[in-house]
Amino acid sequence: QVQLVESGGGLVQAGDSLRLSCAASGGTFNDYDFAWFRQAPGKEREFVAAIRWSGWNTYNTYYGKSLRGRFAINRNNAKNTVSLEMNILKVEDTAVYYCAADLDRRGDYSLSATYDCWGQGTQVTVSA
Repeated sequence: QVQLVESGGGLVQAGDSLRLSCAASGGTFNDYDFAWFRQAPGKEREFVAAIRWSGWNTYNTYYGKSLRGRFAINRNNAKNTVSLEMNILKVEDTAVYYCAADLDRRGDYSLSATYDCWGQGTQVTVSA
């Protein structure tokens, strides 16, 4: 069973940057694809970013609406970690951010149902 642990959340001001990290344990990290989702109070879980294997040691990245250019997802196969770099943060980015793993590399990368394992989440709060 793959376990995911997020870290790096906190309280920041609008315009600041924040870097989230997701540490994976169990299973074979290199065989899995990963994503970040977020959920704000009273709202549905929202796709943020995904990094998907596309062939020999290469990956494609995908982003939720309006997030490309401000957010960047990356993975470190040597450290079994996935990161989410968030820049120019806005108040509307406030949410609990979740790391997710797709163990069979199938399905729509933007749908939460595609992912088999989830972390416990880390809170990101952006103040005006």
